[in-house]
Amino acid sequence: MTQEMTIGQAAKSSAVSAKMIRHYESIGLLPKAQRTEAGYRLYDETDVHTLRFIQRARSLGFPLATIRTLLALWRNRRRSSAQVKELSLRHVEDLERKITEMQAMARTLKHLAHNCHGDERPDCPILDDLAG
Repeated sequence: MTQEMTIGQAAKSSAVSAKMIRHYESIGLLPKAQRTEAGYRLYDETDVHTLRFIQRARSLGFPLATIRTLLALWRNRRRSSAQVKELSLRHVEDLERKITEMQAMARTLKHLAHNCHGDERPDCPILDDLAG
């Protein structure tokens, strides 16, 4: 028999806030919690393990839709690792694209800041650029 815990205990054990636990429940990433007669949510070790899985996937930047798929694959012992690898490599491509875009943004902002006098004058190439 697994030990049941309150949402606060599950939050502490999983490093996921109670607010996010309720959110993950509401969107179906985490099964609806059992309830006490007083209406308090109860979680077990399986729920906490799932929350840790979600938290780790979030820390790697996976979007919630992909985490839903990863959870289904994790729970399916008949899955092929090729599916998981494909999802992961697709995510790496997305991350690398975003990194390239962010580096371009940083270069542009550095260039604009370099050309801004940063003094008491009102003219500002940064604001001019933003205004188009």
